Amino acid sequence: METSTKSSKRKPSKIEKIKANSNFLREPLATELLQDTNHFSEAALQILKFHGSYQQDNRDNRVKGQEKDYQMMLRTRTPGGFVPPQFYLALDRLSEVYGNQTLRITSRQAFQMHGIPKQDLKTVVADIVRSMGSTLGACGDLNRNVIAPPAPFKNRPEYQYAWKYANKVANLFTPKTGAYYEIWLDGDKIISAEESPAQKVARQQDLNAGIFTESVEPFYGTQYLPRKFKCCVTVPGDNSVDVYTHDISLVVITDQYGELEGFNVLTGGGMGRTHNKEETFARLSDHLGYVDKGDIYKLLKAIGAIQRDYGDRSNRLHARMKYLIHDWGIEKFKAKVESYFGKPLQPFKELPPWEYQDFLGWHEQGDGKLFLGILIENGRVQDKGNLKLKTALRKVVEQFNLPIRLTPNHNLIFYDIEQSQKTAIEKVLEIHGVEINPDRLNSLTRYGMACPALPTCGLAITESERALPGVLERINLLLEKLNMVNEQLVIRMTGCPNGCVRPYLAELGFVGRGPGTYQVWLGGTTDGTKLAQPYVQSLQIEDLEAFLEPIFLYFQANRKSNESFGVFCHRVGFDKLQEI
Repeated sequence: METSTKSSKRKPSKIEKIKANSNFLREPLATELLQDTNHFSEAALQILKFHGSYQQDNRDNRVKGQEKDYQMMLRTRTPGGFVPPQFYLALDRLSEVYGNQTLRITSRQAFQMHGIPKQDLKTVVADIVRSMGSTLGACGDLNRNVIAPPAPFKNRPEYQYAWKYANKVANLFTPKTGAYYEIWLDGDKIISAEESPAQKVARQQDLNAGIFTESVEPFYGTQYLPRKFKCCVTVPGDNSVDVYTHDISLVVITDQYGELEGFNVLTGGGMGRTHNKEETFARLSDHLGYVDKGDIYKLLKAIGAIQRDYGDRSNRLHARMKYLIHDWGIEKFKAKVESYFGKPLQPFKELPPWEYQDFLGWHEQGDGKLFLGILIENGRVQDKGNLKLKTALRKVVEQFNLPIRLTPNHNLIFYDIEQSQKTAIEKVLEIHGVEINPDRLNSLTRYGMACPALPTCGLAITESERALPGVLERINLLLEKLNMVNEQLVIRMTGCPNGCVRPYLAELGFVGRGPGTYQVWLGGTTDGTKLAQPYVQSLQIEDLEAFLEPIFLYFQANRKSNESFGVFCHRVGFDKLQEI
């Protein structure tokens, strides 16, 4: 049997065997898709993930003694968050006909569609592909959606390079199996994105690392990667992408004329962890080095191949690349990368300070046209009450045929807007209750993030998306009481410790611990460069104000000039905070 690991002689996990026996992501999914059942087996589910879908059940509809309310979630493959207008309109329509009438923007610049019955899944995926979209590789043990800064600055070449290389990285790591098109489109490959010659060479070259020359998957082999793999491409100073949280982050380096020279490379970030298992932890990435542009594909493949060959395939809790780097140390990891790469890496180039931007409101994009960033609270695109957000976005796309960029903070940007269209677009959004002036937005809502959690996420142990608005309202009232209403805080909430909205970078992070109970993390920063730390292991959410008020009062009395809450917590330390 073809193998793709040198990592351990321990017994591989059950999922490793499922992948190896899947005939390159075909079975048992293809067979079970044709069966008249409302859900998939566990083995089929593991393969389904590679095709961009998770099986879920709506826990709001659970009735004791009755079968679960099975439904499928689909996630899109949208490198850099790019969604062409025809693709958006297809997603909007499909969510109404087959889904739960909403769309969800993720923290990795993709869309999720929830509530799809098993019997409709093939119809929906086929429609997505025919509408210039894809779900291939959006989940599963391979490279996930590659993210990039969403701002469409046409006069800043580094941003254009970031978009370009987000696509190139995505294409380099795309699985080569034909299973996706066989299963969902009966073998009809609607769109064929041609690789560049340099990418083809990189994919086929051995690079001192074993590749499977006779395999359908020359890079991945039969078992793909030990766990998910996340990549990012950004520009110096722009940390709209949480650059330190990915397996690989590339930073575009240009010369004085704006020409691409190469990339700074960071490795080993990751947010996922498990409660009560200290061997799991959130980790920020290390600076690995610099590489010239002509070598970038070779280097990416070398890094990915090391994770493929040495990542832990027996313990999935220890399988991410961050644990490999933690166990080895960055110097040993770098030496192994250089042995696969074939030459030393150059020193990491100095960068300006990182800064978070959300690009909300109107902006010049540098070519005479405009772009407009719109807040999507917790990423949920829906019509609710007086806010007809879903209808408004559909009408804007229908009337003006605008492309979209999704943001890593689950907002949305329309771009390539003619100056003459500005007033008409504002009118459509205003009629439907959509606020586009960032100065009128509540700052806690603007910078807050929550994962979907209950009722659909199978990993959730408490509320997140449905709970955060109420939590932020309570914190707002507390800040008003303390005359701190203008305080900007980065608050993130998850329904479990897996960290999908990166709560471990927040100034105030709530991580689901149990029903109505959260672990509280403090000490992250607004620029996304410091890891928060757990401050309280278990906070009942009804005790929120009693918990926060003394901390806020101490912050108010002892902060330095213009010091943010996260920096303050990091400076004074938890021992001092506990004393109060």
